[in-house]
Amino acid sequence: MLDIAQELHRWVEQGRDFAVATVVAVGGSAPRGPGAALAVDSEGTAIGSVSGGCVEGAVYELCQQALEDGESVPVLERFGYSDEDAFAVGLPCGGVIDILVTPVRASAPDREVFASALSAAARGEAAAVARIVSGPGELLGRALLVRPDGSYEDGFGAHPELDRTVVAEAGAFLDAGRTGTLEIGEQGSRCGAPLTILVESSVPPPRMIVFGAIDFASALVRIGKFLGYHVTVCDARPVFATAARFPEADEIVVDWPHKYLERTSVDARTVLCVLTHDAKFDVPLLKLALRLPVAYVGAMGSRRTHLDRNERLRQVGVTELELARLHSPIGLDLGARTPEETALSIASEIVANRRGGSGVSLTGAHTPIHHDATSATAPAGRIGSVA
Repeated sequence: MLDIAQELHRWVEQGRDFAVATVVAVGGSAPRGPGAALAVDSEGTAIGSVSGGCVEGAVYELCQQALEDGESVPVLERFGYSDEDAFAVGLPCGGVIDILVTPVRASAPDREVFASALSAAARGEAAAVARIVSGPGELLGRALLVRPDGSYEDGFGAHPELDRTVVAEAGAFLDAGRTGTLEIGEQGSRCGAPLTILVESSVPPPRMIVFGAIDFASALVRIGKFLGYHVTVCDARPVFATAARFPEADEIVVDWPHKYLERTSVDARTVLCVLTHDAKFDVPLLKLALRLPVAYVGAMGSRRTHLDRNERLRQVGVTELELARLHSPIGLDLGARTPEETALSIASEIVANRRGGSGVSLTGAHTPIHHDATSATAPAGRIGSVA
C-alpha cells in the first residue's frame, strides 16, 4: 500500500472510498514482492500493480466487489499456477502470491491509521504499518502505525502486550526498510490464536553519492534517479559541479570528496560511486568509504589504475578485507563505451549487489530470476517469528 502512497494520500484527502489489494507474501518466481499494491476507488479508477499484469484483472474485480459488498472485512486470496488449465487466472511464471484486499471507506475505523501512514510516506518520512492478515475474524485487517522513535498510533484492540510486541518487531522491519510478514504464536498473541501480520515499511529514498562531476556522472545521475535514489554529486571543482551540468541531481556539493563524506550521513542502503580516477581525490576518499557501513563502493578506472590505486590504499593502511569491498573497475562487463552505457553498467552492478544477482545472462542460466533475499515467501517462509 505504501508503494503508491502519493496517489492514495490524494484519494484520502479527497474523501474517496477505495479498496486496496496488497501482496502479503510470495513464493516461487512471483513478479512483485510483499507490499506491492493495486487500489481501486468507487468510480473504478485503478492505480498500482500487484503482479506486473498476470492477475491484475482478477484483483481489480476483487477490489470492486469489496466496495460493492458494503463490508469492511479484508479478504485474503491466493493466486498460483494450474497445470490443468494454463489459461486460468493465475501466474504463468509458476509462482504463488497471497493478496489481501482491504476496503477503506471514509467511515472505516482504521481510516485514520491509513491516512497517517500514507501522509508520512507521501512526505518521504519513515513509517511502518502493521496489519493482521490471518487470525481471529474480529481482528482481521486491524492496523497500527509505527514511527521510527518507537511510538505508535492506535492498536489492535486485543491486548496491550500484543501491541508492544508488534511495535518492537515492526520497528526492526522499519530500521531495515523491509516489508514482509511476521508470525506470532498463540501464546504471544494473547488472543487465543496464532496471528500473521503484514508489516509494510516506508523509508526515505536511499542515497547515491557520485564523486566526480564528469560526463559519465551526468548519465549516472539520470539512471540513479530512475532507480529511486536521492542523488548527490560532489566535486572539489566549482566550474564542473554546477546545476546546469547536473539538472536532475537532488544535491550538488562543491567540496573535497573525503571532507564531504566525513560530514554527511550514510547508512546501509547508501551507494558510493567514485568516478574521479585521480589519486589525490580517490585515496583519501576510498580510505574512508571502505570503512563505512554502506551498501556499495565502486571506483572508476582502468585495470592499471585499479592496481596502482590499490597499492596506494595499502600504503595508507587500508586492509585486504577492506579492499575486498571495493568494486573496481566499477560496473559489470557490458562492453560499455558511451557515458549512458557505462552508467547502465554501473547501475546493473549496484542492482546485482543489492539483490544478490550474479550478473550473468539469464539465457541458459539455472539460477532464480528474482534474488531478493529480504522478501517474504509464501506459504512456508516468513521474515520473522515470535513465539
